Amino acid sequence: MVGLGNPGEKYALTRHNIGFQFLDFLASRHQLLFAQSKWQARIVRASLWGRSVLLAKPETYMNLSGQAVAALAGFFRVPPERILVVHDDIDLEVGRIRIVKARGAGGHNGIRSIIEHLGDRAFVRIRVGVGRPSGPVPVEHYVLSRFNTEESARISAVMERIETGVRLVLAEGPGPAMNAINADR
Repeated sequence: MVGLGNPGEKYALTRHNIGFQFLDFLASRHQLLFAQSKWQARIVRASLWGRSVLLAKPETYMNLSGQAVAALAGFFRVPPERILVVHDDIDLEVGRIRIVKARGAGGHNGIRSIIEHLGDRAFVRIRVGVGRPSGPVPVEHYVLSRFNTEESARISAVMERIETGVRLVLAEGPGPAMNAINADR
């Protein structure tokens, strides 16, 4: 499971770092500690929900996420269809989530990098809505902005729902997870 974001305190609570925020939520909830690795990512191996999982936060910056994902997948022999990526999505309202599989990048540079480096797009994604900018704010600046108080509350409230989606993907597969999670508002 990969959470996308940018390394460093400067980016910690930005919209683009929702993947990191989710993995930090899991780490806190399940008493896990991420450690530096030789694959340009902070990782932790754990048993969650009766499954052995590897959680990874690439440290390559968003646009180069595929370097770390491909290195980890190659070393641990994880085929693309067994990779789950949690990332921000400006096409969804704040706090809305969607599970998709084998889709294109949809303008997301981190996803584009993963597809390019894996040479495949068969992985599962959990898209977490961060909203669109209102007004003439460039998207690249917007995704590096922080959530306001109301949005932060919505993001905190959706973390358990994302975890439910992950558990369903692992236990029943992407199809049933999409049917359960994507149907909800």
